[in-house]
Amino acid sequence: MAPDARRGIALCLSGGGFRATLFHLGAIQRLFELGIATRPDFDTVTSVSGGSITAAQWAIAEAQAATSENRRLDFTRDIARPLQAFTSRDIRTGAMAKKFLLPWNWFRGAFVIDTMVDRFEEAFGKVTLNLLPDRPRFVFCGTDMAFGANFIFERDRVGSYLAGYAPPEGFTLAQAVAASACFPPLFGPMRIDRAALRFKGGRAKGVSADERKQILEDLRVTDGGVYDNMGLEPVWKSHRVVLVSDAGGLMDAEADKNFFWRIQRYQSIQDTQARALRKRFLISGYTQGTINGAYFGVASSPTHYPAARDPGYSKAFAMDVIRNIRTDLDAFSEVEQAVLMNHGYALVDAAIRTHVPKLIATDAAFAVPFPAFAPPAMTEDDLRRRLAGSERRKLTGRG
Repeated sequence: MAPDARRGIALCLSGGGFRATLFHLGAIQRLFELGIATRPDFDTVTSVSGGSITAAQWAIAEAQAATSENRRLDFTRDIARPLQAFTSRDIRTGAMAKKFLLPWNWFRGAFVIDTMVDRFEEAFGKVTLNLLPDRPRFVFCGTDMAFGANFIFERDRVGSYLAGYAPPEGFTLAQAVAASACFPPLFGPMRIDRAALRFKGGRAKGVSADERKQILEDLRVTDGGVYDNMGLEPVWKSHRVVLVSDAGGLMDAEADKNFFWRIQRYQSIQDTQARALRKRFLISGYTQGTINGAYFGVASSPTHYPAARDPGYSKAFAMDVIRNIRTDLDAFSEVEQAVLMNHGYALVDAAIRTHVPKLIATDAAFAVPFPAFAPPAMTEDDLRRRLAGSERRKLTGRG
């Protein structure tokens, strides 16, 4: 698409469990303060996995504000506090324990994902997709396992460009988030229990009409990060400005261990390279002027950006500690929440000022969400001690 045919601003929220949820939460807070999230041309929010949890709470807040004469969106009340409360809970261990410890659940393939839907309904209610706001447009990304494509859930349609699209009748926001966040192998894929004939279009080649119908009658969707962990697919060819908040991790070097380690390593290498290629295409688009925008990743430091107003956490602290905080859905402590939100807040400010300063509508004062958990109030050495073990996944979860 030619640059002059592109529309508005898009924000992409990557996957990465509650680590991503909280990192993005801090970034969004700053986007609201700078007046970017409320600009008339702020068009689309795409999200994957943990990012979809953040986007869902944001979508509900926007919908409530749009349908109430007396209620204006308050970021702290309507978005930050509910998400901080939600991420302080362990939402995965109970589901996994009931699946494997109770024999009558062994043969219920959808038990875990159904339980996750229940947990998300506790947070988001049973709001259906058609009740989401028009602007910004929220796009929740999963992975179509049959056709190997990005599967989207949004206000007026669900589907993929290969499977086709259908009206979202009956789909709830909780179901969309669960499908986007059901990372394998802990969670099985979600079965899209809809009549095959409702899907129209679809450009899958080499599939007969009968084969396509059979596939669509038992369509499965898994974590959006399997296909595109940054949520770029719906927007990078269509939007004028693309902002990417990336809480995905980096792959560290490790010595060979055993057969099972190698199997996992093969998958990690493929995933890392796929994400690296997408990031290269994105950065290439920025440098060539095809699109405008900014990318900021959890492993970076504000000092990487020349126009940063605040140094934030150091590069060493970001690399050694923050980017290694687990990508899980168990309970996150106060210090884990604070550091991740502070980091997202500082990084988006630095990235915007360096690469797209003209987006800033209101140059609000810089004040991280939790100053008590940032220098000079608390040193990075103290934070390292407080965050010791935050990288480890525990079978029994936390909290």
